[in-house]
Amino acid sequence: MFSGCYTASITPMLENRELDLEGLKRLVEFQVEQGVSGVLAVGTTGESPTLTWEEHNLVIEKIHEYIGGRAVTIAGTGSNSTEECLKATEHAKDIGVEAVLLVDPYYNGPSSLEIRREYVAPVAEKFPEVQVIPYVIPGRTGTQLLPQDLAILHSEFDNVRAVKEATGNFENMRLTRKLCGEDFDILSGDDDKTFQMMSDEKIRASGVISVASNVAPKAVQEMCSKYLEGKREEAAKLAEALKPLFQLVTVKTMEETRYGEVLCKSRNPVPYKTLMNILGMPSGPCRRPLGKMTKKGIQVVLNNVRLVYERNPEILEPIERFFDVRLEERLYNEKYWKSLTYD
Repeated sequence: MFSGCYTASITPMLENRELDLEGLKRLVEFQVEQGVSGVLAVGTTGESPTLTWEEHNLVIEKIHEYIGGRAVTIAGTGSNSTEECLKATEHAKDIGVEAVLLVDPYYNGPSSLEIRREYVAPVAEKFPEVQVIPYVIPGRTGTQLLPQDLAILHSEFDNVRAVKEATGNFENMRLTRKLCGEDFDILSGDDDKTFQMMSDEKIRASGVISVASNVAPKAVQEMCSKYLEGKREEAAKLAEALKPLFQLVTVKTMEETRYGEVLCKSRNPVPYKTLMNILGMPSGPCRRPLGKMTKKGIQVVLNNVRLVYERNPEILEPIERFFDVRLEERLYNEKYWKSLTYD
């Protein structure tokens, strides 16, 4: 049921950090025009931890409205509170959304058994008409729905037929395929692992919920669709061409302080919001506690995106046309990123 590229949508902000709904409309239209399979509203890429629930629901409403049935809307309704999750899922269902993404409950750390019985199952049971996609990302949540419990959910509920897999553990993915069977979709939650997940015969992922597709939707969609069509060499070439963008989901640099060198890890959505600002796409600042990149970090972003622009300009060309910008100017003129870093 779920195949291809689903964009984990950035939530653009105005300079005062209020929601930029006009910018959001343009971003969604860009995604739909470029042929993505669907858009995920208010995942962590959409800064869900810092949106109020009223804003959260509004962004889901607006993305679903802007898509207008031309692609799939997936609503990020997960929480570390099942009651909140149920209310958010009910809202999504009421406005016509047919799929929700439930991130493993973060920080309070339920066991896999508890995630299954006290979180995913209540949602799947209460809303049988909504496709429920668990999102397994232990590196962010500190807990994990295991393949065994995922398989039990799949066997008990017709509307649990896919997972967003971001464990980075290929043995975990292989066990998921073995236990959940063929009538189950594994979607990559890590752009840089998507091609390997699709080509591994013991995983056979059917697509990705992608961050990189915020700026390269057509290319990521084509990478997935060509692989599924059996055009594996073409898909592999696209995966290689996209690799510099995939590497920007997390940017690590070593930074000097008065007390010595420290690791700075700039995580999604900061690098992609920074990149989109450079490219001239609606983005704006992140909400605190997320902030800016360091000068070293932004140089990594610039180096990687320039590689793509110089080697495979067709990947970024749709941005120039749709947003009416000149990337040759924006990628090489400091005025476009000077304000985007810490001093």
